[in-house]
Amino acid sequence: MPDAPERPLGLLCFDFGTRQIGVAYGQTQTRTAAPVAVLKARDGQPRWEEVARLIDDWRPARLLVGLPLNMDGSEGEFCQRARRFARRLQARSGKPVTMVDERLSTAAAKADADRGRNYRDHPVDGQAAALILGTWLSDPGAGCAP
Repeated sequence: MPDAPERPLGLLCFDFGTRQIGVAYGQTQTRTAAPVAVLKARDGQPRWEEVARLIDDWRPARLLVGLPLNMDGSEGEFCQRARRFARRLQARSGKPVTMVDERLSTAAAKADADRGRNYRDHPVDGQAAALILGTWLSDPGAGCAP
């Protein structure tokens, strides 16, 4: 008897930053992702009620957070801050959280936004979150725990 098809899952992905946090939504059935918000943050702390509202509105089954590894794959201080954000997100939401390698996602999003011209007028952080989510959709086994 063939395996039953997996139920499509909705996902929210966060591109952590100290001043802004990009957010994207995607789902496993179509394997697509799109930016939905850019949250203001103060020293890496968003307004948690805005995060809760996004989770309530989109009802994701899983949350993803970009892990800003160094180019050689090692972790720096910013990785620890992103992991701390992911752990807080998991504790506050009660949803599973997966970290996803985000190397060069912001640079790619800036390049996509008018090839680097006036990128500040574009939701680059949201685009970066969509790229991170796309990475996970291509290889769900590549994520790690916060």
